[in-house]
Amino acid sequence: MSLRLTIACGDYDRTHPLIDGSIKPEGLELNWLVLPHLEIWTRMLNYYDFDASEISLSSYLIARTIGKPLTAIPVFPARAFRHSYIFINTKSGIREPKDLMGKRVGLAEFQQTATVWVRGMLQHEYGVKLDDIEWYTWRPRQRMEIELPDHYSVYSIPPDRKPDEMLFNGELDAVICANLFPSLLNPPPHVRRLFENYEEVEAAYFRKTGIFPIMHSVALRQELWEEHPWIARSLFKAFQRAKEDAYARLNDTSPYKISLAWFRRPVEEQRAVLGDDAWPYGLEKNRHVVATLMNYLYEQGLAKEKIEVEKLFAPNTLDL
Repeated sequence: MSLRLTIACGDYDRTHPLIDGSIKPEGLELNWLVLPHLEIWTRMLNYYDFDASEISLSSYLIARTIGKPLTAIPVFPARAFRHSYIFINTKSGIREPKDLMGKRVGLAEFQQTATVWVRGMLQHEYGVKLDDIEWYTWRPRQRMEIELPDHYSVYSIPPDRKPDEMLFNGELDAVICANLFPSLLNPPPHVRRLFENYEEVEAAYFRKTGIFPIMHSVALRQELWEEHPWIARSLFKAFQRAKEDAYARLNDTSPYKISLAWFRRPVEEQRAVLGDDAWPYGLEKNRHVVATLMNYLYEQGLAKEKIEVEKLFAPNTLDL
């Protein structure tokens, strides 16, 4: 008899075979909940509402440093390069990353994985001093309460104000987004991306660092893993098979499977830069990326200690 598991996770091509049941984990029956990310994070990090869930990687790493009873498996269903998510008001005199120093920069919240990656990238790749920026957060409450270091200048944007409009009218000099505001798809002439040639910059960043930034992992309630440790391996293998199914669909030579008239070139370009397995799972293939994010959290004062990568994931998944 299968063990029934409630899991909250996004619907991506890499997870959809688990949602529609075409791929089933060994010994498990999944009750899959597709919910907004912030709802998943808040409920899992504070109330442990699900048996397992997709989880913000930065918040999970912080949670482990403060003793939250969660254990992840080295599955990473969401990644994104972040250079293209920084927008600037050109009237603020910003031409290059270092020009952000002394400016007002908006972001949703400090522990958000996307913003941790951007701050780390700005600091290490471009010499930006994070303490020299005025930070303005627009999310009214954190998904998990943590204390921000007092060496940052952090201000809250009133809930009735829209960050994109504040960027447009000059009240903010730049914003860092996790997802694009619809207005930024066609912004005013004086608003643009900090990195206009972002695809070239992101490819160069990957070639230099080997980092395709991880946004999310998958976590289990600690007590559930301790009671049924085999669940971790079963879920890992199922997520891996679902991802391989997505690859097969993407690489299908049929012109009808994907709703794009021209899609071969982007697939080939991605393979040329990121290789055949652009979304790798498993500890060893992702050790450097996870360790880098852990270092950024420690440097930025969001984590009080650095935890070794091996201790962040279920021990019985480390060889997968």
